[in-house]
Amino acid sequence: MVGCIKMIVYNLKELIAVKSLKEGRKITLDEVANAAGVNKAAMSKMANNNNYSTTTRTLDALCAYFDCKIEEIIIYKK
Repeated sequence: MVGCIKMIVYNLKELIAVKSLKEGRKITLDEVANAAGVNKAAMSKMANNNNYSTTTRTLDALCAYFDCKIEEIIIYKK
């Protein structure tokens, strides 16, 4: 399949926007990183989809923070 790039992308910016709207306040990437126990630089790479690989512990912490399923955090795109 030449020219077809497949990748897993993180849906963090959208989840932050939804949570911010629900809570009526601005939620920052730093706040998410601190709450999930994730390095701020790593969180930034994930949010900007810079081909970052993470651990299941991090994914678990993000699921807990956003109160969501894993498929809401990571999405496979062709």
